[in-house]
Amino acid sequence: MEDVVEGPGLRLSSAAGRWVVAGMVLGSAVTYLAATVVNVALPSIAQDLDADLAGLQWVTNGYLLTLASLVLVGGSAGDIFGRRAVFLIGLATFAAATVLCALAPGLGVLVAGRLLQGLGAALMTPASLAIIDASFHPEDQSRAIAAWASGSALASSTGPFVGGWAVDQLSWRWVFFLILPFAAATAVAVVRHVPESRARASGRHLDLTGAALACVAVAGVVFALVEGPGRGWSSPLVLASGVVGVVAAALFVGSQRRHRDPMLPLRLFEVAQFSGANGATLLIYFAISGAFFFTALQFQTVVGYSALAAGAALVPMNVVMIVGSPRAGALAAAYGPRWLVTAGPLVLGAGLVWLSRVDAGADYVTDVLPPVLLVGVGLTTMVAPLTASVLAAVTPDDVGIGSAVNNAVARTGSLLATAVLPFAAGLSGDVTPEALSSGYRRALLVCAGLCAAGAAIAAATIGRCVELHTTQQASPTSGCGQRSLPARADEGA
Repeated sequence: MEDVVEGPGLRLSSAAGRWVVAGMVLGSAVTYLAATVVNVALPSIAQDLDADLAGLQWVTNGYLLTLASLVLVGGSAGDIFGRRAVFLIGLATFAAATVLCALAPGLGVLVAGRLLQGLGAALMTPASLAIIDASFHPEDQSRAIAAWASGSALASSTGPFVGGWAVDQLSWRWVFFLILPFAAATAVAVVRHVPESRARASGRHLDLTGAALACVAVAGVVFALVEGPGRGWSSPLVLASGVVGVVAAALFVGSQRRHRDPMLPLRLFEVAQFSGANGATLLIYFAISGAFFFTALQFQTVVGYSALAAGAALVPMNVVMIVGSPRAGALAAAYGPRWLVTAGPLVLGAGLVWLSRVDAGADYVTDVLPPVLLVGVGLTTMVAPLTASVLAAVTPDDVGIGSAVNNAVARTGSLLATAVLPFAAGLSGDVTPEALSSGYRRALLVCAGLCAAGAAIAAATIGRCVELHTTQQASPTSGCGQRSLPARADEGA
């Protein structure tokens, strides 16, 4: 195997650097659209395909299930075989699955298409950040990540709005058809402008046993959580699924300890910043995904918005991210990520508490827009610094798997949110508007509490470095993880 040891050290100000960011932004937008734009189509899908709440959960969770369980495989594959090549394979798989979703004659085929979409996204998602990290000069990595976050928000912000229009004027199927132009543009940009990179060490192999155990573990636990409320927690199928999932998870951990080339190198978690940033990610992304799942249903079912209006209602949040993400990245590079990743979730949680008050008859300007803007400020403050903190905690050889772990954690949080929150909010089966409104309030308050917990973890574990360098070796006690260089003697985790 030919080793591509380092990226070309691109500068963000160069045309080549901007093309790399543009390609990865488009790729991220494709996967974000698949995860978020479907929310505005859920009521229409339920009516057209006669789906209850559990069915809608699987439309969302089918995508997240394969994404969360296979994203580690995608990260390892990119490090071994080349991140650009794996990204393009994932993109082709994703596009084919999107066509299947758009043409699905029934709920079963739609869920199958979503599972296949998740497989494609699992190959694309870790490669996206790894390509940025490997391609740019160390001094520009934080800013490139911030540009990626801002551009992704810009590209994906149009999704719910345009998707809502498509649902109202055409059909929910066009929510999927509209993703395809983004996929085509991504392919052109990556083929023409993105350099190849892979990890330094040759002779590494994919951990197929670990991949299989991870899939069984995630699928088993999620199936039990989604189907438990409807079938009953004492159902033999639910119990067997949960037990198989837990046993597979235990076997997965054991296999990773013994495997020569594990899919999930457990040594990464010896770095406090890596463990802490991922712990915060799990809680915060649980909160984000759960809140958005319920908000889409609440706005349409209770407040009375059309699909277009429900999608447009959250556009100001994305505008805040577009404008603010570059500044947040610059602040993280200048002053360190800790205070941003601590303050951001607290602001986000406050916005969710405020948003939980939205009910029937709510006025958009006075009741909906202010908390939506506050949520946008919280997200803007934390997203780029949190991602940079994870990448700063791994060596260049592990950046692909480090990105994959963080993405797996984020998607697992999203997956658990959609599986657990409806039950925690007291909802199952066919839900009346009154029951949904009450459950919506409870769900968003739970999400706000998880944001506060994520902020506490971030404050305790994420370092206060000023610059991120690629020359410092890993150390569990280093201030900002494996690539940190404290600016002052008193800085540290």
